[in-house]
Amino acid sequence: MPELPEVETVRRGLHELIIGRTVVASKSDNPKSFPNASGQVESFLLGATITGIRRRAKVLMIDLSTNYTLVIHLKMTGQLVYRGKRAFGAGHPTDSLVGELPDKSTRVTLTFTDKSKLFFNDQRKFGWMKLIPTDEVWALPFMQKVGPEPLEDDFTPLQFAERFTRRARTSIKAALLDQTVIAGVGNIYADESLWGAKLHPQRQVNTIMPAEFGALYTELRLVMNRAIDKGGSTDRNYVNVEGKRGSYMDFARVFRREGMECTRCGTTIIKFKATGRGTHICPHCQQP
Repeated sequence: MPELPEVETVRRGLHELIIGRTVVASKSDNPKSFPNASGQVESFLLGATITGIRRRAKVLMIDLSTNYTLVIHLKMTGQLVYRGKRAFGAGHPTDSLVGELPDKSTRVTLTFTDKSKLFFNDQRKFGWMKLIPTDEVWALPFMQKVGPEPLEDDFTPLQFAERFTRRARTSIKAALLDQTVIAGVGNIYADESLWGAKLHPQRQVNTIMPAEFGALYTELRLVMNRAIDKGGSTDRNYVNVEGKRGSYMDFARVFRREGMECTRCGTTIIKFKATGRGTHICPHCQQP
C-alpha cells in the first residue's frame, strides 16, 4: 500500500507536470472509482484548470479553477500516471506504471488540452477520485479524524508523545499504524522507525519512556524524509519525472531483510506477524 512518502512523491511529481493544464475530457469505467454526477463533472471539471496539488496523510487533492477539488485516495493498489511529452508514474508497483495505457486497471482518464493524459489505475477498485467543493474538503470524515502530519516543522517531540496517550494499552506498532494518532505511517516505515529507536513493535504504549518516544520521533522523521528523497519505497516499476525508480528499499535497515544480519549488531533479522502485519525486527536490538 502506498504510504506517506510514496503519496508525497506522487504530489511532487505531478506538481511539476500538470499545474496550469486544463481538463477537456474525462472517462471512467467504474462508478466506485469515480463517484461523481455527470452534471458536476461537466460544470466543474471539464474546462477547469489545475491550480494546485496538496497532500493530507495518504490523500491527494488536485485543486481546480472552478473552486472544486479532486480528492484522491490510492488505497491499496492505486496509481497516478501522467503521459505527455514527459512521463511520470507512482503508486502501487505494477507494470501499469510503465506499460501502455489505458489498460485493464485504468479506472479514470483525464485528458488535457495538449492531448497529454492523467490515468488513475487501481487493480482492486478500492481507491477513488471524488469531485468536491474545495471549501468542503476539510469537512470529510477522514479529514476530521486523521492525526497530525509527522513531518511538519511545528510538530514537536512532546506533541508526538502526547498523541499516543489515546492508545496507551495497545502495542506501539498498532498505535503507529493508527491514522487517527499520526497521519500517513504504514507498515514499512513503522518497522524502520521502531528498529531505529530500538523498540520492540509489541511493547505496550504505556511502558514507553519519554526518551524512547523522543528517539522514535527522530527515527520516524528520518526514515520518511529519506524515503521522500529516494522517491519512495517501490522496488519494482516505479518511474519518476526523471525516469528513475524509487530506491528507498536499497537503504532499508530491517524491512524485507529477514535472514540477513542486523547492520547494527550482526544478529539475524527475523519476520513475524504483529497487529496482523508482517513485521521485521532485530531480536537483539529490539527486545520485548
